[in-house]
Amino acid sequence: MRFRSWLVEQVSATPVLLAAVLFVAGIIFWGAFNWSMELTNTEEFCISCHEMRENVYKEYRQSAHYSNSAGVRATCPDCHVPKSWIDKTARKVAATNELYHKVIGSIDTREKFVNKRLELAQHVWRDMEANDSLECRNCHELSAMNTHQQNSFASQAHLKAQQQEMTCIDCHKGVAHNLPEEFLSAEHTRFQQEGVECSNCHEGLRHEGEWSDEEW
Repeated sequence: MRFRSWLVEQVSATPVLLAAVLFVAGIIFWGAFNWSMELTNTEEFCISCHEMRENVYKEYRQSAHYSNSAGVRATCPDCHVPKSWIDKTARKVAATNELYHKVIGSIDTREKFVNKRLELAQHVWRDMEANDSLECRNCHELSAMNTHQQNSFASQAHLKAQQQEMTCIDCHKGVAHNLPEEFLSAEHTRFQQEGVECSNCHEGLRHEGEWSDEEW
């Protein structure tokens, strides 16, 4: 108590000391804030909830973003958290809604997750469409691609994307996670009605005869 009273007296009597105390306190607060931000921006933190670990994380481990010939790995925050400080902070604030759903158990079972999967995926797709797939373009940029070094299917697709000003998520919705069954069903129905060739999406495949569920 005596030390606290002495400190208050000194601070009150010395503006320079007050400024120094506020400066040091600001540094401590800023450091603690950024430390907590980075702690929540790791893959270990993302999969600490079983909803993530037992569902989308298992699928991600089977994707080229997890294991590939180049040994380059894109982790959860690389694809789902903006790198700029302001956008990252905004994303963390928005994530408090996910804490609420964690508490009430919105997707705490596999069945609940599957039933809600399309809605969750559409949230992500809308965000990526809105920011022109910014997280994808942190590593992949259409204008930097040498399409001559790609196979014919990828080369044609990326040239078309540049010409039509498409964004990555238009074609790469299932690049790291399985697509919702409702989405696949709706897309194949639309392709059937429009007469779209299988090879437009699946290299080496060609539709012959009538469509059937087995061909999906």
